[in-house]
Amino acid sequence: MTDRIKISIVYIITALFIVLNTYLVVKKEYYWGIFIPLAIMLIALYVFKFEKAFFLAVFSTPLAVGIGSYDLGISVSVPSEPLLLGLLLVFILKVIIEGYPDKRILRHPLSVIIMISLAWMLITSCTSVLPIVSFKYLASRLWFVIPIFYLGTVMFKDINKAKLFGWAYIVPLIIVIVITTVEHQQYGFSEKAGHWVMQPFYNDHTAYGAILTLFIPLLIGYCIDRDTTLKMRITASVVTLIFIGALYLSFSRAAWVSFAFAAGVLLLILLRIKFRWIAAVVGIMLVVFFTFKFEILDKLEKNKQDASANFIEHIESISNISSDASNLERINRWQSALRMYHEKPVFGWGPGTYQFEYAPFQSSREKTIISTNLGDLGNAHSEYIGPLAESGLPGMLIVLIIMVTAIYTGLKVYRNTPDRQVRLLALTVTLGLITYYVHGIMNNFLDTDKASVPFWGFMAILVAMDVYHGKKPEQTVVQTNKPKMVNDDGSEETSTR
Repeated sequence: MTDRIKISIVYIITALFIVLNTYLVVKKEYYWGIFIPLAIMLIALYVFKFEKAFFLAVFSTPLAVGIGSYDLGISVSVPSEPLLLGLLLVFILKVIIEGYPDKRILRHPLSVIIMISLAWMLITSCTSVLPIVSFKYLASRLWFVIPIFYLGTVMFKDINKAKLFGWAYIVPLIIVIVITTVEHQQYGFSEKAGHWVMQPFYNDHTAYGAILTLFIPLLIGYCIDRDTTLKMRITASVVTLIFIGALYLSFSRAAWVSFAFAAGVLLLILLRIKFRWIAAVVGIMLVVFFTFKFEILDKLEKNKQDASANFIEHIESISNISSDASNLERINRWQSALRMYHEKPVFGWGPGTYQFEYAPFQSSREKTIISTNLGDLGNAHSEYIGPLAESGLPGMLIVLIIMVTAIYTGLKVYRNTPDRQVRLLALTVTLGLITYYVHGIMNNFLDTDKASVPFWGFMAILVAMDVYHGKKPEQTVVQTNKPKMVNDDGSEETSTR
């Protein structure tokens, strides 16, 4: 086909589109026609440039905005979730036609336990008290996990693509940070305004702080990666400072605590402290807590320091369980979840149902000024207690097994691989996940695209590093050409020296 014919076809198609769209707008008042070219470009991207579609979905996540109706029970993060749904459908089609690219990934322990978690979520959706809610929740989990984890793991065989995944989320997040900081400045960087100025991109300061903390270890790794250019290390250093400043202005106490905890874990790793000593210390701390729990709780109840713009006072308010409404509401949600668990301990109430079912399980003496019976102010505020109520004891155990397996995988790669880049990436990704696991004690965001995309992406990086780069170098056997001594009967002589 000549260039002249190609150009003529483009002109004809363009003219037809203009005529059709003009007719739809003027005569029918249909405005959806303007999205036809965009839809065609997306379809072409999915078919011919699937990896670019993957990174487009990641890039869109920090900038996505939730739309929907609480009354209808529908909420979608646009454009990230439609893009992820497209990835899911095309990826499933590719697997059906071509098969999964590498069976080793499917056999990896972390991959297996993730599949078990999805299977258990399907079972508990069938037994749910609100099946429609649970199956919608399961569907969203599928388009978070399958494209990001199972597609990402194959792509991240190339370590440069694993690094690109981090930047694909970090760059748009910088835009969110700038917009949030400018908005926050108009309110004098007050602590109260810090709770909501990141909207509509992030629901509140806790989700915003959790994601900032998740990426800071990775950014620090980019800063000290000697296998990249000096320009990239300087850029990463500037971005790291921006993230740390944004983390401070988020006033998210849980994020601050999780960052400090990850720093402590890093110190233990660098000092090569043996795991059994760490386990012994944790065991002693648990024994001390349960032995003196009443004295400890009595001490905490005497803390009257509420959240404050002052950094020291804000830190002190973390342990305030007497007057801090945020802390008290978490306890209220946790207690409600535990009561729900006792009523349905095996299968739970169903994925995604907590916020619609917990109201009758609240105790009047535990309610706070921000408590609600409408189920419109969030979930159980815990990545561990929430699944306990919604998917029973097996659901919580699966979450814990995923956590332990991911950390073990990351540290194993860090210890075993001789490649400096892989070691650094595995370590920083593991530390990032640790910040989220600690933060998950007090909040849960894996039902949102904002947290799920980086969380499952980090999991995919660890599995890819383990499968493709995490093996110890094979020991080579050095053979000599020294002649063997043979006895008269033909047997080899054994040296006595």
